[in-house]
Amino acid sequence: MTLGRTTVLIIVSLVAIVGRAAEHHTSTASASRAALSAIIQGGERSGVHKRRDRYRHPLETLSFFSIEPHLTVVEIWPGGQGGWYRRILEPFLRDHGSYLPVPGGSKFPLPVANVPDGSADAVLVFRAHGFMIYNQPPARYYNAIYRMLKPGGIFGIVDHRGNENVPQDPKGKSGYVNQSHVIKLARAAGFEVLETSEINANPKDAKDHPYGVYSLPPTLRGSLPFTDTRERFLAIGESDRMTLKLYKPAVDPG
Repeated sequence: MTLGRTTVLIIVSLVAIVGRAAEHHTSTASASRAALSAIIQGGERSGVHKRRDRYRHPLETLSFFSIEPHLTVVEIWPGGQGGWYRRILEPFLRDHGSYLPVPGGSKFPLPVANVPDGSADAVLVFRAHGFMIYNQPPARYYNAIYRMLKPGGIFGIVDHRGNENVPQDPKGKSGYVNQSHVIKLARAAGFEVLETSEINANPKDAKDHPYGVYSLPPTLRGSLPFTDTRERFLAIGESDRMTLKLYKPAVDPG
């Protein structure tokens, strides 16, 4: 079959448009990564926070979640140490986007006043496994996050990854959560798995410690300073962690 001149010109134009769009996306992503890296390495972050970068890989993790400076990003329960990820996300999103923390003292999973349904580009949860399995039925939390997100929005999770050969403890006393358990709960709420990553994996973590994840740094529960036991846990480092990139389908199946 011979293509007409007009058809060829249309194809060439479409290829050029797609090429420019891809080039623009790559350029934008590179600029965002550079801006994010500058904040992570900058002087406003404390040395205590920076020392944990080797375990938490903030540049790689936020890039994996496709966090851009113009987005509306919600963080569920920013946590201790002054909000470790908050110190990165808040300045990164300040000028062009929005950072909306949902603190532990809030009534979440009840509706959050400053996060209307369908308003968030991304919802992030870092090591806050408690919201999945403590106190209330976990479906309430997942359903609440699903409602927050725009269609196509990202739900990013980093959490202490349990041993799949050990059944999930519904009380989560060890601090570990099985990756299959998280995915099951997320899918039940309507989420789909976009991608998983080993960015925050730690193969040294055997997950059989006397106080679970809390035996490891930074908590180091149950081991005294300057002992062989403490040194053993320090040598392991922080926990093995799953990194899951989920999304809310553009077309709601319900």
